[in-house]
Amino acid sequence: MKFLEMRVSGVIVDPSTYIPMVILKDMEEKKTLPVWVGIMEAAAILTSLESIKSDRPMTHDLAKNIISTLGADVQKVAITDLYDNVFYATLYLSDAKGELIELDARPSDAIAIAMRSFAPILVNESIIDKARVIDLSAESMKSKSSAELRSILENLSAEDFGKYKM
Repeated sequence: MKFLEMRVSGVIVDPSTYIPMVILKDMEEKKTLPVWVGIMEAAAILTSLESIKSDRPMTHDLAKNIISTLGADVQKVAITDLYDNVFYATLYLSDAKGELIELDARPSDAIAIAMRSFAPILVNESIIDKARVIDLSAESMKSKSSAELRSILENLSAEDFGKYKM
């Protein structure tokens, strides 16, 4: 499998289903991948994206704290597959001995933990080939203003990408 590093660009609400979507962009900002997530996971990702601190640890903060307390580190997360409209992900940890541990995870949880751990988010390139993505290349975007681009992203519907389940 070949992977492409991506980052969280934002969280928007799908206007047709009212389900939150995490928008992943590749590092060159040419490809965008929407991942539908639950409301709580969207909130966890947004708090990390906006650097909002809570008085008490939230669930993903607790998970990161448990990992750290046990002497492990989050090395990376990978969105590995898209099958029957469901995304699959793996959380990669290194334990105190430096051994790699792979854990099955929902992409939304993996992304929230990766953001708190400053770990890379990787996406299997075959998923990008399967999913409809937005072309954000300089050639296609050079005539659009920031407001126009924001409007395009905010007005996307499930039909623009195909229908994905959480």
